[in-house]
Amino acid sequence: METQIKQLIIDALMIEDTEADDIGTDDLLFGPDSNLGLDSVDALELAMEIERVFGVSIPESEETRKVFTSVATLMAYIQQHQGEA
Repeated sequence: METQIKQLIIDALMIEDTEADDIGTDDLLFGPDSNLGLDSVDALELAMEIERVFGVSIPESEETRKVFTSVATLMAYIQQHQGEA
């Protein structure tokens, strides 16, 4: 699932010159310390793609920021909420 999430980030956000192995599991995805430099628009696009691919909705809330911290936090959230409907 880890590689799938990394590839989803690359594909959904059309990040060029980046491969799944270039994204560390615990690397920050957003903010000034992020290697990817993602922003709130990217978060919205990524949330929609996660819902489409994994069937997991990520509601807009303060919790959302924590979910999008890294690939590891995204993976944990998806695993915890997959199958809920």
